[in-house]
Order: sequence, then structure tokens, then C-alpha cells
Amino acid sequence: MEPESGVSTPSPPRNPSPLSWVNVSRNLILAYQSLGVVYGDLSTSPLYVYSSTFIGKLQNHHNEEAIFGAFSLIFWTLTLIPLLKYVFIVLSADDNGEGGTFALYSLICRHAKFSLLPNQQAADEELSAYKYRPSTETVGSRLKQFLEKHKGLRTALLFVVLFGASMVIGDGVLTTAISVLSSVSGLLVTEKKLTNGELVLLACVILVGLFALQHFGTHRVAFMFAPVVIIWLVSIFSIGLYNIIRWNPKIVRAVSPYYIIKFFRETGKNGWISLGGILLSITGTEAMFADLGHFTALSIRLAFAFVIYPCLVVQYMGQAAFLSRNLQSIPNSFYDSIPGPVFWPVFVIATLAAIVGSQAVITATFSIIKQCHALGCFPRVKVVHTSKHIYGQIYIPEINWILMILALAITIGFQDTTLIGNAYGLACITVMFITTFLMALVITFVWQKSVLLAAVFLLFWFIEGVYLSAALMKVPQGGWVPLVLSVIFMMVMYIWHYGTRKKYNFDLHNKVSLKWLLGLGPSLGIVRVPGIGLIYSELATGIPAIFSHFVTNLPAFHNVLVFVCVKSVPVPYVSPEERFLIGRICPRPYRMYRCIVRYGYKDIQRDDGDFEDQLVQSIAEFIQMEAGEPQFCGSESSSYDGRMAVISTKSIQSSSSLIITEIADCSANNSIQSSKSLTLQSLRSAYDDENPPVRRRHVRFQLPTSPVIDISVREELMDLIQAKEAGVAYIMGHSYVKARRTSSFFKKLVIDIGYSFLRKNCRGPAVALNIPHSNLIEVGMIYYV
Repeated sequence: MEPESGVSTPSPPRNPSPLSWVNVSRNLILAYQSLGVVYGDLSTSPLYVYSSTFIGKLQNHHNEEAIFGAFSLIFWTLTLIPLLKYVFIVLSADDNGEGGTFALYSLICRHAKFSLLPNQQAADEELSAYKYRPSTETVGSRLKQFLEKHKGLRTALLFVVLFGASMVIGDGVLTTAISVLSSVSGLLVTEKKLTNGELVLLACVILVGLFALQHFGTHRVAFMFAPVVIIWLVSIFSIGLYNIIRWNPKIVRAVSPYYIIKFFRETGKNGWISLGGILLSITGTEAMFADLGHFTALSIRLAFAFVIYPCLVVQYMGQAAFLSRNLQSIPNSFYDSIPGPVFWPVFVIATLAAIVGSQAVITATFSIIKQCHALGCFPRVKVVHTSKHIYGQIYIPEINWILMILALAITIGFQDTTLIGNAYGLACITVMFITTFLMALVITFVWQKSVLLAAVFLLFWFIEGVYLSAALMKVPQGGWVPLVLSVIFMMVMYIWHYGTRKKYNFDLHNKVSLKWLLGLGPSLGIVRVPGIGLIYSELATGIPAIFSHFVTNLPAFHNVLVFVCVKSVPVPYVSPEERFLIGRICPRPYRMYRCIVRYGYKDIQRDDGDFEDQLVQSIAEFIQMEAGEPQFCGSESSSYDGRMAVISTKSIQSSSSLIITEIADCSANNSIQSSKSLTLQSLRSAYDDENPPVRRRHVRFQLPTSPVIDISVREELMDLIQAKEAGVAYIMGHSYVKARRTSSFFKKLVIDIGYSFLRKNCRGPAVALNIPHSNLIEVGMIYYV
């Protein structure tokens, strides 16, 4: 993966000359790196494709014609779906360099009003990453208007995307199980054969080790990923070429689609059902698009077209040549086809390649969970950024251990790669099927091409539909696993999304009246004490009910109040220059502001300790900007709330209206040294080792002595600085969401049991937002939805 210099802009600047040596060399390096990250799963498919295809309904068709037909199917499947569909078409539908199901959904939502994300604003459309291309009238505009009018259809579209995400999560479980179990199955064909139980035990040990090492992050072992996959590809290419020459050179003829016709003529319905095994040859294809954000489309195309595709075709051709002369070897086709002298080296590299392929899918699963959370469709979980240099490398402990338990359960429960393969194939083809559907919408609404062209692209839908129908026939033989996993994850996503939306709608309909607030006067009818109060709410406009609840129960409040809204926008990344939106809620004497902090669906909220300082600087910059621009200060009669300005952090650093001096922070060391008890010192140091504190910059703000600043502006800036010196308090609502007594039984079940259970067992909002616990004030509120 490509190291990043910044935190939020992973795509490097594009060179205007794509054929320049700098661009060519860069893409070649990225193509080399992509071999280890993107193609680990796809390149290990030869371990189990033929055995999964011919075990079952095709047991009575073990002959040369059937072998040739199966290879012809594999060849054309690899050519049509990964090469033609993904490499030539789908990779072009990137969202500012990002790929995957959520990238397609994000593109569609930005070009049509399909988004169900709350608190969206017109200002979000001015983000540099928002626009894809100028919007014009298209042939599909009537279809777009029809879909925009019906909320049910928009909800259905989100459900389709979430179902695809659930299948990807299931894919993360099944990939690890089948890859590791199939790689160690080579020990069944050695002289000292292991029993099936011993083989499963070895696979379980490898799985536990694989998941236990996740917290170190992919980057720790990334340097060896690409070499492992390259050695693996060279090995399977060489073995395939040897088997073609050694056993049956006539296999080259099977490239002709005529052999597919002969295959189905001979096998009939059984041949159609065997397509569930054939589709395992393209499992891992979706990773080409999903991992696009870490590479470039050109580098992934180069790697597949010139390395992966020829190596896989030659390997499948060689295996078919071997099997056509050794029909009894079908159950262990790959390991039996390896020449004796190189068996053990290939076995070792196969096991390593399976681990590499599993690693890539586990990392992709973490990313999908993060993106689901950004859409408000997954409970808050702990997200650990595992690399300072590679953006997007994350680790989610809770999900990691859930995946491990599920992978172990599947491995121990099935103990057979064929049954796991049935489940795996169904998960993969479902994700591809959903991608094809979303691509047709992208062609119509985003690329603004004719509906006819989108219909032509849906021919891939027909091809994948044939494979999907065959995979569904194997639901009783293991195919039920991804469906059950998807239903469970979909239930979690739906319950969380439903509860979150109901809570947001309650806040929206119970906002505090601005007239009531203005009627209280600048003092709000209470004592205003020194300090800054940051009131967190999901509302992007208006004053949340929590504020009136707080004011009516407490006799004092802070001098400076800032209503903070942290929200997600339908773009992959928001640059730091565009992250903060600052505005004023009431007239100047009230000292009440609003700050909206925007994140993309792939952004990671880091606790760098500078939020308070950036916020104060942004508000100071806004005060200065407001004084100098008549459209802000000349509208006393109009509504204050809703007028926001983007405050760039770069402009703050270059021309700040405040003088900033940094203060050394020695509080942590002093606290340890001041402890007289050696036991307390050792306990404190042990705690700090396990939980390293965030090093926060302590700065002091001062006004410049320039006489240019207006008196009222100077007073407001002085109040802001003095409030910052007095301290910052974070005010949040500790909410209890309950269904009304008149609600239906289903609603009570979802809210009172499902949503309540998820809220109690997920991370608290204060922890997720990196709010210092010592500065937190929580206000209890009951939401009857």
C-alpha cells in the first residue's frame, strides 16, 4: 500500500502526463504491492476449484470431456467477469479514488437524492470531493425523479447495499476458513497421512494465530506479502506449464467455448448445479475494486492483466491436463498434480499464500464495518489505527474476535472444503450481483449515459444470475451459512439504523424555540460562569432539547457556548481545510456559536489532542471574518442559525488573528513522581504502559496589540480567550430511548429490547468522540419515540 503524508487526503496529486517515467514507475511499484494485498484470495482459488466442482452431482461424469468442459467454463468465467467487467469497466467508477460497494452508493447519492443520512446541508455539496462531474439533463432523469419521490425505494436501495456489506462480512469469515483448511489439506496426500481431526486441529491453530496477530496491523508484515504471492504465482504457473506438457497438451483446445456446449449437453442439470464450484475460480475478484483506494486503477489493471490472469489460466489448464489422465485424483487435484520433488516447498508457500489472502479479507471487513458505522447503520465500536504511515489500516478488536469465533465454528462444524466452498461461492457471487446492479445506476445517473447502455451492462447480471441460481441450489449443503450470517448482521444494522433515526427525529421535532432563547436575554436568565461549554448534538441546525433541560435544572452556565455536531457526509474523505463549519446562533452578546465537524465515510477520527485549540482558533477566525463581511453582520433581523462559514485550518495557521504560545506539559511525570507510595508509582506506570496517554498540546492565546481590530470584536475575542483559559466542559445527553406505550409490539421489540441491548453493549458516544472523561458532563434524558 502507498504510504500517505497526510491524514485525510490519501490520493496523491495526479501527474498531468500519464506516460511520464514518474507515473509509469509509480504504477509499476503499486502493481507489485497490490499482488500481496489485493490478489492473495483470488490467486489461492486453484487449491479447491476442481475438487468443489466435481464432488457431488458430477461424480458420474468423471471423464476427459467433462474435465475439458470445466476448464473452458473456468477460462471464460475468468475472462468475462474479472477481466472484462471489473478491469475494463467497474474500476473506472471510483469515488475520488475509492472503490467498493459504499463508493458506488456514495456516488449515486450525490447525483440523486437517495441518501438517508440525517443532518445533511447544502454546504456539504461545496466540498471539493463532492462533485463527480457537472450535472446535466440525462435520458434517465425520469427514472431518477421516480426513485427520488419514493422513500420506500431509497430505503430498499440502502438495504441492498447493507445486504452486500453483510455478505462481505460473511466473506471475511468463510475466506479464512476455506483458505487455511484447503492449504493444509495437502497433508492428506503425503506418506504420513494426517487424520481429518488432526488436520482440522492444525487449521484451527493457524486461524487462532492469524486473528491473534491482527492487532499488530497489516503494515508490520506487508513487506513480505507481495514476495509470498509472487513466489506462489510463479510456482502455480510453472506447475501448470509442466502438467500441460507432461500430461495432455490437447487441453489448449478447451479454450474454445464449444467445449462448454459439450459439457452441458453431457451433464445437463447436474452441470448447471456444478457452476457453484466453477464460480470459486473468481472469488476474491471484488477485492480489486474494494481495495482501489490504496492503489490506482492502472496498477491493479496491470497486475491482473499481465500477471494474475495468465498465471491462473495456465494453472487451471495444467490441472485439467493432469486430471484428464488421472481421474482418481479429483478429490485432491491440486496437491496430486504437484511433482514429487517440489511438493513440500509448494505446500509451505500455499499455506503462507492462504494466510496472506485471509489477511486482506479481514482488513477489508474492518473497513466495511467502519463505513457502515459512518452511514449510521452499525453500533459504535473501537477503531484502532494500526499504521502512522498507511492511511486506512484499521483494527476493530470486537469484530476481530467475533470473526475468529465464527471461522473456528465453521471449520470445526463442516471440516470439509466442499461444504465451506458452497457457502463461500454464494457470498461472493451475491456481492458481485449487487455491484453489477449499482454499476448500472452509476452508468445512468453519474456517467449520464443512456438507459440502453446500462441495460447492455446488465448482461453481466444475467451471467452472474446463472451462477447465483446454481449457488442457491447448494443452500442445504452449506450455502445457508452466509445467508444466516447476513440476516444476523442485517438485523443488527437495521435495529441500530432504525433506533438512531427515531432518536434523531425526536431531537428534530423537539428543538428549542429561538424566540424563547432570545426572550431570556444575553444572560439566558441564569448566571454565566467563566469557561467554554461544548454541547454535543446530532442536529446541524436548531437548539437541541437537551439544552433547555440543562438550563432549567442548573442555575449557571458557561460564558461561551458552542453547539458541536459531528457528522458524516457521503464522500470518502474530507480534507482538514474543509472540516470545520462555524456559525453564530444568537446575536453577538449571547456568545453562542455552532461548530459542525464533517467526516467522510472512510475518515478516521483521531484523538490528537488539538480539537479544543483548533475550535477556539476557528471561532476567532469566524468572528474576524464576520466583522469584515457585511452579509454576515448586516442581517440582525434575519435568523442567525443556519449561516455557516467554512474555516480553513491552513488559513488559521498562516494568518491567525490570535497569538499562540505553547506551554510545556509535564503534568503526567509530576503526578508519578509526587506519589510517595512505590506501589502506586508502579501501578501508575504499568497503567500508562498499557494505556499511553495522548500528548496534548497546551497553548495560550493572546490578542495582538494591533489597533485595527474593532472594539466589539476585541471584546468578543477577549471573552473567548478568557473562557478558554478558565477551561472547557463537554456536555452530552445520556439518552434512554423507549417506545411509546401506544407503539406496536414490533416497535417495542426493536426499540426496548434490540436497540437498548446494542446501546448498552457498544462504545459510549463520549469515548467514540475522544472526549476527556474528566471534563464530561452528562445530562440524562428519556426519548419516547
